Amino acid sequence: MKPINLSFAACGFLGIYHLGAASALCTHGRKLLKDVKVFAGASAGSLVATVLLTAPGKIEECNEFTYKFAEETRRQPFGAATPGYDFMARLRSGMESILPHNAHELAQNRLHVSITNTKTRENYLVSHFSSREDLIKVLLASSFVPVYAGLRPVEYKGQMWVDGGFTNSLPILPVGRTVTISPFSGRLDISPQDEGQLDLYITVSKQDIMLSVTNLVRLSQALFPPNKKKMQSLYQCGFDDTVKFLRKEDWFE
Repeated sequence: MKPINLSFAACGFLGIYHLGAASALCTHGRKLLKDVKVFAGASAGSLVATVLLTAPGKIEECNEFTYKFAEETRRQPFGAATPGYDFMARLRSGMESILPHNAHELAQNRLHVSITNTKTRENYLVSHFSSREDLIKVLLASSFVPVYAGLRPVEYKGQMWVDGGFTNSLPILPVGRTVTISPFSGRLDISPQDEGQLDLYITVSKQDIMLSVTNLVRLSQALFPPNKKKMQSLYQCGFDDTVKFLRKEDWFE
């Protein structure tokens, strides 16, 4: 049997969809999870991939953090870009409280995080983490959107890095089958299936998504999170779409 990989797309606050997917995998997809060789992701996708690999029992805690983080960001006059609001510090605090002390050891060579070099504008998939702090820095780099999240990119190993979603928003591993997960409707294994849309697709940072008004709304929600009721709906959508996929592939338990 070919190795199975899981890849979570970059998506900002729509990462709540990924958490729904992760919850469904833990509840009904254990048969699939035990065969997963590599967990990969960009931006919010890399955060959920890390939790699913290193702390699957804390998905509910991640949900609560995401709802609070989104509400806090919504309250700011200019969202995350509001002067004086430290978006990255808030994100780090969530990682500090959720990731186990040995997260870097659990993630070694099994987690691939997409980041972008500010100087060369090239993409790198980081899979080696010398410490928990090293892992946190890479995850912060993968989630850093210039201006939106701050003015100074994340420093890692003497270089500056920004959101991996700019150059590779949905990493596909070279060996085996990569199961792709995204809250944007498109040519993906697990994603919303929008009805009545034109069959037109665009490739955005190596992710094929449908050209639709609904996806444009989702793009806005990724940076400017909707209210909690809508966030909960997105979580449930991620859960339900994953269950459909598991049933279709005969992985459902």
